[in-house]
Parts: sequence; structure tokens; C-alpha cells
Amino acid sequence: MNKSKKALIKTYKEMAPAIFVAMIATGLGFLALFTSDVPMIADFGKMLTIGIIISFIVASLFLLPLVFVRDKHFSNEDKGKKKRKKNSLFLYHITRFVLKFKYLIIIIAFALALVGLYLDQSVRVETDVETFMPQNSQALDDIHELRDRMGSTDQVVLVFESDNMVSNENIEYVNTQISDLNNQYSNQIIQINSLFSLANEMGLDFNESSVTSLVDALSEEQSKVWINEDHSKMVVQLMIKKMETIELDSFLIELDRYLTSVENDRTQITITGQATIDVAMISSLTSGRYTITLLGMLAVFLGLLLIYRNFFKAITPLIPITLIIGWSGLLMYTLDIAYTPLTATLGALIIGIGTEFTILIMDRYYKNINDFMPAEEIIADSVQMIGKPILISAITTMGGFSALIISDFEILKNFGIMTVINLILAIISTLLIMPIVLYMQTRIRTKINFKRG
Repeated sequence: MNKSKKALIKTYKEMAPAIFVAMIATGLGFLALFTSDVPMIADFGKMLTIGIIISFIVASLFLLPLVFVRDKHFSNEDKGKKKRKKNSLFLYHITRFVLKFKYLIIIIAFALALVGLYLDQSVRVETDVETFMPQNSQALDDIHELRDRMGSTDQVVLVFESDNMVSNENIEYVNTQISDLNNQYSNQIIQINSLFSLANEMGLDFNESSVTSLVDALSEEQSKVWINEDHSKMVVQLMIKKMETIELDSFLIELDRYLTSVENDRTQITITGQATIDVAMISSLTSGRYTITLLGMLAVFLGLLLIYRNFFKAITPLIPITLIIGWSGLLMYTLDIAYTPLTATLGALIIGIGTEFTILIMDRYYKNINDFMPAEEIIADSVQMIGKPILISAITTMGGFSALIISDFEILKNFGIMTVINLILAIISTLLIMPIVLYMQTRIRTKINFKRG
């Protein structure tokens, strides 16, 4: 059996199981995205999961055989061997240096993460959908022009429901509510449109006969904008000023509280419209980022615990990745980068990608363990062996996401920037923090085993 064939078999035996475990952990990290109430985020998680499965299959069935064919027929084994050894020793010496100052480095790392988690609460949350668009686009200019002419392009829809919405009692009731809303929320409401405002423009009286005649005179397409066929539901449009999502959410809550207080036994009022959908969507995307991140970490931990049946092996790969979440918040605060619906998913994304790196380091460490070498030496050798592939993998991933930075859409641009930053943090955490975590957990396990013995 030639060397290339032996190398291929050895790679499958030693690396494939570790990569398979890393793929499962990555998928579990992305699994948290499935819990989002927003379909676009759930679909994003599904596509990421499908992507890593396809990547694993392609690497296993096509890439390794292709490398085997290259090495068997086109490789020069002696060429560049010394250079490769010299390059790999760089990571060995870096790891030994890190382990020499391990306590100082780990204290600084945790301190920065804690500061970042605290400052993350103050990071801006960008919820204005218009800021996500290209700022020089004609569509955005048209929206601004339309808003200038009409006074508003945003609206809240009130649906009044009763047995007969065109009865004299209900007509009087709705008109009273329209008048009160104009007075109560004059700072937020620009204009109120309804079937009664249309009747007023036509000089009709506000009574059952005239309103019924108006509905009958309108075409079916026109009348169903304001009232349904059996006259049990009537629509009132509140044209409102442009508001940020937080301000709009407060307005909708207050409006709902007010309408609930004025409802009577005959009539029910429901708040709906595009504004309510936008608020619900943005709130789910941004406020749920901590939940998604925690669920991702829990899923990965439970998955690794099931696979390894060992608490230390399950928790070790997650510790360096947990620090990244704090570091990322610190950088977002420092660089004044706001959270958007996309950057809110970065917690789950980095848990999935980063855990893959730390699992590969840990797997190599446990395969290298023996009774004749100190832990520092084994850890340094493990990083030396697997560190370069991890670096190359991270760099190629950064290359893919960096293409988003040149996008005209600000939401994609910021997502690309923060993903690249988080991948850099993942490399730092994997190559600098993971060796320290491995060393410390080895010391803890040794003490526990000594006490049991």
C-alpha cells in the first residue's frame, strides 16, 4: 500500500469522526434559528444547516479522493517539507507562549467579555426598514416624495365589528371615537380616513339611510375597502407620522389600551395593518437575539453531552465561544454598529461556526494524550497539527462573507462586517483561549481522578 493510500485511510479514520461531530454541533447551533417567530430567520437557519451537510458530503466523497489522486500522480513529497514544518512550528511556539501566561490571558479575556456583555445592552438597535435600503435608490426617493405630498405613508387600521355597523347608534359611536382619537393623539395621527370622511366630502348626512346609499353607490372594489358585504365590519384608517419601531410600539400599546377602555357591549375594535406587522417582526428579530444565542449554546452542549457522555468534553468547546459573544458586543459598542434583523442572528451563527474549530482542537488533543508528555506539550502539538487547517477554513469563510461588505444594502453590509469580525474573534478564541481551557480542564480532571483514586 503506497503512502497516499495510507494517508487517505488514516485521514478517514482519524478526521472524519471529529468532523462529523463538529458538523452536528454546528447544526445544533443553527437549530436555535428555527425557533424564531420570523419565517426569514427560520429559513436562514434551515439553509445554513443544509449547507453544512452538503459541505460534509462533498468533502468526504469528493474532496479527499481528489486530494488522493493529486498526491498519487502529481505530488513531489520532498518539495517544501522543511518549509511546511517551519510554518507549523509557529503555532506551536505561539501556544507555548500563551500557556506560559495563561492566567493573565484568561483573566483579560473574561474581563473583556463581561464588559462587552454589559455594554451590549447599550448597543443601538436599528429598526427603521428604510435605513436597510440603498440610500441613493429611486424607490426610497419616491417614498420620501410621497410622504412629503401626502403627509404620511404609514397607517394603522382599526376594524370596528358589530351586528350592523351602519346603524345610527354605531355611526354615532364610530364618529365619536374618530373625533376623540384626533384629539387624544394629535401628535401621532396626521389624518383619519373612513367611510364617514368620504360621506363628508360628498356632503351627505351621517345617518343609516345616507351611509347605506353611499355604500350601494360605490363599486364593489371601492366599498370593500371600507366595509364588508354584510355590514358587520368597518375599517378606519389612521394615517400616522413616521416613527421608529420603539416609538411606534409604544403608540400601539397605548392606542390598544385606550380603545379597550372605550369599547362597548355592541362593538369590538381590533388594531391591525402593516404597522402592527412591522413592529411584531422587528421586535421578534431584535429582542429575541439573547434567546436564540442561549438556545444555540444549550443545544450544542446537550448534543455534545449525548455524543461524548462526558461533561468536560461537552462544555470545553463552548467556553471559548461564549467569550466571543461578549467581545462582539464590546466591538459593536465601540464601532457604533447597530443591531439589525440580520446581525441579531450572529450569536447562533458564531456558536455554530466557532464550535467546529474548538471541537477539532479538542479531538486532536485527546488523541495525542499519553503518560509521558506534559499537558502543555500535548496541547501545543495538537494546535500545531490542526491549527493551520482551521486558519485556512476561517479565512475562506471570511472571504465568502466579506463579499457582503460591498453590498448597496446597509443591512447586508453591516452583517458582512460583523460576520468577518466575529470569525476573526473565533480564530483568536480558538488558538489563544482554547489551549488554556484544555490545560485547565485537564488539571481539574486530574485532581478529581486523584481524589477518587
